[in-house]
Amino acid sequence: MELGRDFMRALKQIETEKGLPLQVIISSIEAALVSAYKKYKGTNSNVEVELDSDNGIIKIYEIKEVVDSVRNPAFEISVEEAQSMGLDDAKEGEMVKIEVSPRDFGRIAAQTARQVITQRLKDAERQIIYNDFSGKVGEIVTGVVFRDEGGQALVRIGDKIDAMLPREERIPTESYRPGDRKKFYVLDVRKTSKGPRIVLSRSHPGLLKSLLELEVPEIKEGVIDIKNIAREAGVRSKVAVTTLDPNVDPVGACIGTKGNRIKAISDELAGERIDVIIWSNDPIAYIKNALSPAKVVKIEPRLDEDKAVNVYVRPDQLSLAIGKGGQNVRLAAKLTGWKIDINVMEPDRLPTLQDLFEDIIKGELPKEWEKEE
Repeated sequence: MELGRDFMRALKQIETEKGLPLQVIISSIEAALVSAYKKYKGTNSNVEVELDSDNGIIKIYEIKEVVDSVRNPAFEISVEEAQSMGLDDAKEGEMVKIEVSPRDFGRIAAQTARQVITQRLKDAERQIIYNDFSGKVGEIVTGVVFRDEGGQALVRIGDKIDAMLPREERIPTESYRPGDRKKFYVLDVRKTSKGPRIVLSRSHPGLLKSLLELEVPEIKEGVIDIKNIAREAGVRSKVAVTTLDPNVDPVGACIGTKGNRIKAISDELAGERIDVIIWSNDPIAYIKNALSPAKVVKIEPRLDEDKAVNVYVRPDQLSLAIGKGGQNVRLAAKLTGWKIDINVMEPDRLPTLQDLFEDIIKGELPKEWEKEE
């Protein structure tokens, strides 16, 4: 039997174009033909198949043991029968290969070979996709929404790579209509029997970090470092940044001229408000910055609880410090890793010696302590 030279040329073309080794395809075809032959014969005999990669000729062999008296013809052959087939050296106890040419098996062989090739190509493409995207976990990709079902959006990346955006990874305030083009964070890539399962996110802090790296060259170049991000997707985020270059304003660089950089990122994230603040290794200064835009009067560490502070603000700053639904203080706590309790400092509260000492250190004095000239 033979598949033909044209068939083998097609296999070699697949090897060149798809990067699928010819020997891998041939081995797969041989294994599939073994199963097909056993099914065709209705036995579980020992079978070997050889496919000549040059001319496409298929040879099928049944492997049998040479015995004196045959009890199971599917696995045994007598010395006399073996010798009558030209195996003159056959001896009892040896294993011999007997070439068989079953009728009508040529059509089954060709069909089986084509099925194997089709499946191998699918497996190869899936492996290529997996190899490509497993290295992209933690990066962003651009995709087009093509279906939204049961709260889970299906996204097409490129021409034919499909990924999923689970409900919990969506921006709650954002709609996902077929045809919408958006940027996504690659959250996870796993192998499954149906191919790679690519999971995307629009709510992960990593998406905001990657967008900042794209929009702000100083971050990508390493001049500005993002220390931490606290995010409530689609509503508000806080980003702590720092730099070792005294000539660079990290907050200003992230915001951009007239806010153009931060606005571009906000627009990509469904209008999410993004606060950029200066990171500090001094927890008190860091917490004060994190509560921006609220103006903090004083911060006192709580001695009864680890990593907890009482923050004092003037009455007109209370709502700003807490934020809508507690959002500002909640994000500040998440960003800094400290528990923050907001308290109002009454206007008639007199400064203490500790207040005066801290103000002197800062080079400031309360107005009620300033001398009239």
